[in-house]
Amino acid sequence: MIDGPLFVLVILGVLGTGLTAGVFVAFSTFVMRALADLPPAQGVAAMQAVNVAAVRPAFMLLFLGSAVLSAVITVVTFVLWPDEGTAELLVGGALFLAGSFGLTAVANVPRNETLARLQPGGAEAAAYWPVYVREWTRWNHVRALASTGAAVSYLLALI
Repeated sequence: MIDGPLFVLVILGVLGTGLTAGVFVAFSTFVMRALADLPPAQGVAAMQAVNVAAVRPAFMLLFLGSAVLSAVITVVTFVLWPDEGTAELLVGGALFLAGSFGLTAVANVPRNETLARLQPGGAEAAAYWPVYVREWTRWNHVRALASTGAAVSYLLALI
C-alpha cells in the first residue's frame, strides 16, 4: 500500500485532477452550449471574458498545481517504483500531463488567443465563432476525459 509522503501527494493528485475534470466537464456539458446559443457578438465577448478570468490565481493554482503534482508523482514513482500502484500512478501522470495540460497548450490556448484578437461585433468574429465553439469544445471533451482518467487512476493506486 502507498504510504508516507507519496500517499499525501496522490491524495492531492486525486483532488486536483478531479476538480480540474469538474471544471472541464462543466464547460463541455453546459457552459459552451449556453454561449453557443447567444448571438455571435455576445458569445465571443462572453468567452473572451471567461478566458481572462481563467488565468487568475484560483484556477491557475488548481490547474498548474495539478500539473506540477502529476509531474512530481510521476518522477517519484519512477524513483521509488512502489510495489503497488505503479502502473496506475504512471497512467494518471501521463493522462493529466499529456491529455489535460499538454492539450490545453496545443489545442485550447491557441484558439483562445485567436478569439482574443477579434472584435466581438465584427464579421471575422461572427465567422470564427461557430468554428471556435466546435473545435474548442471537442478538445475540451478530451481534456475532461483525460483529467477524469487521471483522477480515477490515482484513486485506483490507493486501493
